[in-house]
Amino acid sequence: KDIELVMAQASVSRAKAVKALKKQCKTISSMRVIRKLIQSRPTRAQHSISRFVSDFVKIVEVGPRDGLQNIKNIVPTEVKVELIDRLSLTGLKSIESTSFVSPKWVPQLADGKEVMSRIFRNPQCVYPVLVPNLKGLESALTCGITEIGIFTAASEAFCKKKYQLLNRRKL
Repeated sequence: KDIELVMAQASVSRAKAVKALKKQCKTISSMRVIRKLIQSRPTRAQHSISRFVSDFVKIVEVGPRDGLQNIKNIVPTEVKVELIDRLSLTGLKSIESTSFVSPKWVPQLADGKEVMSRIFRNPQCVYPVLVPNLKGLESALTCGITEIGIFTAASEAFCKKKYQLLNRRKL
């Protein structure tokens, strides 16, 4: 409905309406945006493309990490565990659960090891974690992590300032 509304209001193509809706929904959780896009009716060409591409698209729910890391007050570990456990029951295939960063930089995720040891692990789902460096990777591996996400920056100067490493060293 939202896509048709955007299309009608702006007299734009479906692709532009989807793009506008994505911009509009940046503050909405990732799953709400995905639901809106999935519920919209694709054209025949889009349908055949989506069948072709679906084997290569991986949707990762990042709410337990990205959604919580900027909250000022520390969210209790048991609340984080319950959030991940509930997400595990929704049929998601990948839930980025925490990040193994220095508590100095992200105090909200200081309990990453405890969270990962207490969550229910649905066998149909993977639970990647974000690691910024080798120390984070080593911590993650002690928790039985089977998948990680890494991050870096496009420019050497930004990477050095933000992560205290050059890109080539970081990777």
